[in-house]
Amino acid sequence: MALAVLRSRALAGLAAPEVTVEVHLAAGLPSFTLVGLPDTEVKEARDRVRAAIQNCGFEFPQRRITANLAPADLPKESGRFDLPIALGILIASGQIKAPELDAHEFAGELALSGDLRAVRGTLAMCAAIRHEAGPQHKAARAFVLPLESAPEAALIEGMKILPAQNLLQVCAHLAGREILAPFAVPPAPTLARYPDLAEVKGQAQAKRALEVAAGGGHSLLMSGPPGAGKSMLAQRLPGLLPPMTHAEALESAAVHSLAGSFKLAQWQQRPFRAPHHSASSAALVGGGGTPRPGEISLAHNGALFLDELPEFQRGVLEALREPLETGHIHIARAARRAEFPARFQLVAAMNPCPCGWLGATSGKCRCTPDQVARYRGKLSGPLLDRIDLMLDVPAVDEAELAARGDGEAAATVRTRVTAAWARQLARQGKANALLSPAEVDLHCLPDAAGATLLKRAMQQLGLTARAYHRILKVARTIADLADLPAGAPLCAAYIAEAVQYRRGLAN
Repeated sequence: MALAVLRSRALAGLAAPEVTVEVHLAAGLPSFTLVGLPDTEVKEARDRVRAAIQNCGFEFPQRRITANLAPADLPKESGRFDLPIALGILIASGQIKAPELDAHEFAGELALSGDLRAVRGTLAMCAAIRHEAGPQHKAARAFVLPLESAPEAALIEGMKILPAQNLLQVCAHLAGREILAPFAVPPAPTLARYPDLAEVKGQAQAKRALEVAAGGGHSLLMSGPPGAGKSMLAQRLPGLLPPMTHAEALESAAVHSLAGSFKLAQWQQRPFRAPHHSASSAALVGGGGTPRPGEISLAHNGALFLDELPEFQRGVLEALREPLETGHIHIARAARRAEFPARFQLVAAMNPCPCGWLGATSGKCRCTPDQVARYRGKLSGPLLDRIDLMLDVPAVDEAELAARGDGEAAATVRTRVTAAWARQLARQGKANALLSPAEVDLHCLPDAAGATLLKRAMQQLGLTARAYHRILKVARTIADLADLPAGAPLCAAYIAEAVQYRRGLAN
């Protein structure tokens, strides 16, 4: 047989389209040609495959070898095609028999010794195989992949995973001599561990704002002097959010798998990403010649913390505007396009002035009004308009620092937040921060006193229509945390607290 046809998977964002690997051996001068729009990593498979076949005791055919990765217009990247290419050469040259080849799909990078190395994107590939097989999963092909990738692949229910340590094991399985045992070890349940809110001393108002932000999925900006506890507060937001659902955990894990950063210890834990302020736009939102997920996608279903917010390049921050509204990012390049989820909670921190001590009782600040204005002017109005809550975080005094921490534990706050999320899902099927203007009019109606207060705030603070709706969303969350009966209008107290969190944005 001079032709072998195998199945594998490419990656295009979170999608994993099927790739047909065709290997043909013909007479002529010895050569090894790869076609089908392969990138550099795939082209280098020629050397890896040659060495792996020879080191496993097989003969590398001295013939004209052509490996085609179809469809031809789909770019192929990474070393996951090493295994199917090597198997195709061995089958086409008659060195192994594979009577049930069509019942399998293959992915794996080969070491020169013939060992299999883990590949990224395993979750996305398994999800695509299961989806194409239909709800019963009866027609799903078995997926042969490296042993290191098997625990990650096992997170997808209904998949037949056949892990192998090397090329020889796969050849023995296809020939029917030593069948690979299906991987059926479920992931060990992990207890999500987050920093405890009780460790934060003082800052009662900031803790309350953090609870409101967690209670409705709202974005938060904190401003205060160095050492006030802004970073410490931000790191505790994931611990206040409700436990991840299975679907949320799979989606987040799939994004991390694409980036090659997924670890089973992270399973069902809310992501917390804190990129440095020197990060580029591509690092933050994703990109590259072959689009990869950025920090906003790696923070999907979790929190994205931007410390020293004005120090980020303005163009980088402006790239956040659309994902904050839509919950996804669409990356377009000349030859590639990809879409990644980006439903994250933005938590940002900044100093009140370049030196950081504006308003401090120590009187250290020597910044001029013009310097302060230029510093704050690095943040555009459209970006600030998309932030739901903003508050000043003052320095903690000595008495509070010396006292023992007696604040509420994160578990206590998380109980209230989880109950608030349950009310929102039962009422509208989504978090309050995601409500559309029409849904705001339906679910966030204020009473007469609240409407009067909100109208006065709009006039005095010069708020936009977007700010109007965001105040109502925050007020709705405050009411949900207070267990307001269903159908009851938002009273003036809830509106007043929501407006208070908005005052900093208007100044």
